[in-house]
Amino acid sequence: MELRQLHYFVKVAQKEHVTQAAEELHVAQSAVSRQIHQLEEELGVKLFLQKGRNLHLTPVGQLFMKRAEAILKELDRSVQEVQEFINPELGEIRIGFPHSLGVHLIPSVVAAFRKTHPNVKFRFKQGMYPSLIRDLVRAEVDLAFISPFPEASEHVTGEVILTERLSAILPPNHALANEEEIDLAQLKDDTFVLFSPGYSLRPIVWDACIEAGFTPRIGFEGEETDTIRGLVAAGMGVSLLPDMALRHTSELQPVCVKVNKPQVTRTIGLIRRKDEKLPLVAQTFHRFLLEYFNVQS
Repeated sequence: MELRQLHYFVKVAQKEHVTQAAEELHVAQSAVSRQIHQLEEELGVKLFLQKGRNLHLTPVGQLFMKRAEAILKELDRSVQEVQEFINPELGEIRIGFPHSLGVHLIPSVVAAFRKTHPNVKFRFKQGMYPSLIRDLVRAEVDLAFISPFPEASEHVTGEVILTERLSAILPPNHALANEEEIDLAQLKDDTFVLFSPGYSLRPIVWDACIEAGFTPRIGFEGEETDTIRGLVAAGMGVSLLPDMALRHTSELQPVCVKVNKPQVTRTIGLIRRKDEKLPLVAQTFHRFLLEYFNVQS
């Protein structure tokens, strides 16, 4: 059994598709199929079943998947530990974060860290709340910024590093655009521009509207803060965005108004796998972040 076979097997199991696995592995589809076939012959079992255009693990394939992932994870950790033992300053930090933090927060903290650790490399992975948790549990990232902070989890632990206020954003010609602050209920008759389902900011805004006594009427949905801001500035509706997402300016700019009642906030957490020691270089970055945000671990 070759290590390459395990890599190919795990990737096909994750993608449930040979072609997609081959594209991500940057190898020919035939090479992946051949290695999977050889692995099945060596084990004497069928690891996958064809269902439509996708491949699904057999029961014995699911059992083998757990072991294969553990082996590859341990191998990656061993290689990383050796590299960090030689020189921790040459290590790599794998970090996940939601799209809304990619404009300002992530670049700011990484730039600050690299002032004293210029040779440390970073591998970034953006995603929505469920995928960030999944990537962390699967050890595809070492640390993840996440919002909202998961209060209870079987697999991850961490700290709230920031609580951020959300403000209303309005088209420049909106009747309330000149107000310094408003109650959210004053927007009950407006059309809202919200994040698509699956993005953590959507339920925060939705729940705030319900608390204010109305159900928001959704006119448009988007997946980026720039998209939400641009649609509002173009007069397509109103929305709420974190203050951090409003620091960036563009030619098409909405009006930002403070929401007095209810106050709408989101928590931003820094999470890691529970009961598992971080790699040395990630430990250094974790300590730096807690100091950066003045958080007690």
